[in-house]
Amino acid sequence: MTANREWLASKHGLDSTDTITLDLNLFTEGVHFETAEDCDPYGRVFSGVPVARVKESGLYGPYDPEATCGRQVLRGFVVAEVPVAPGQTRVPAALLWHGAVKASKVPGGIDVSQLSWHPRAALVRFV
Repeated sequence: MTANREWLASKHGLDSTDTITLDLNLFTEGVHFETAEDCDPYGRVFSGVPVARVKESGLYGPYDPEATCGRQVLRGFVVAEVPVAPGQTRVPAALLWHGAVKASKVPGGIDVSQLSWHPRAALVRFV
């Protein structure tokens, strides 16, 4: 299966992504990822999911402007689909931390009016 990257507005930033670790316990099935089905042994985290860093663990979870654990600061977007084995709770991913994003195409959605400036926030232009 090919990753859906409709959320990307340009290729800018794809050449300098960061490696992060996702904590799948924080993500919502059907919104941020899907589990394995039929003959495919792996599920997948969707490309384009907005993520933020959890202060206590240093792991990444879905961005949530209402959170108080660090996830209220958008750090970027999962660049490519991430395969997930059954029972796996932590997976590495590539983080797009600067570039251009189509807000209307972000998996799970993103309300750009709720974003606030932070020195460690993603440097993203929304179109």
